[in-house]
Amino acid sequence: MNRGEPLQEAQRDEQIIAVTRAWVEQAVIGLNLCPFANSVLRKNQIAFRVSHAQTTDALWQDLLAASETMLSTPAEQIDTLLLIHPWALSDFLEFNDFVGDVEALFDANGLSGVLQVASFHPDYQFAGVAADDPTNHTNHAPFPTLHLLREASLDQAIDSVPDTDAIVDHNLETMRRLGHDGWQAIQARIRRAADR
Repeated sequence: MNRGEPLQEAQRDEQIIAVTRAWVEQAVIGLNLCPFANSVLRKNQIAFRVSHAQTTDALWQDLLAASETMLSTPAEQIDTLLLIHPWALSDFLEFNDFVGDVEALFDANGLSGVLQVASFHPDYQFAGVAADDPTNHTNHAPFPTLHLLREASLDQAIDSVPDTDAIVDHNLETMRRLGHDGWQAIQARIRRAADR
């Protein structure tokens, strides 16, 4: 390994985090897809981690480390964690299967009710929805991403909203209204924001 590689890797990680953070700001918060995200972002309680995993085995290790970080760190410091893995599970169906395995692992290890995983992917597709349906954009992210959430924080946030079904309805309507052209405009804003 030459001396420039760690610096290049760090710069690459910084760019991946910048793009993901811009996605959170421009899409998730900017379109009000998650009314709870703005608060944790403003309080700097979102941890952004880049996994260098290129295999599912390596990604499991990074996911376990991220889960341990969540369990060992107070919510006031890290309330939620985005594990961004650009080089693993680029195929959405394989990614979706992996997410199912994560949920099963959480259940088997008593983490159900403690941690929850939400999933985002550039090619995200809801079951029973056509691949080109604009509503899939609600879960499109720049890179495959596993979002670890604390159940207690999520429950508290949900309790503060009178109708959580309205959030889903709002998101679907927002994406239908935006359409693909509107989503492409959001993507362009994300790239510009990340380049600042």
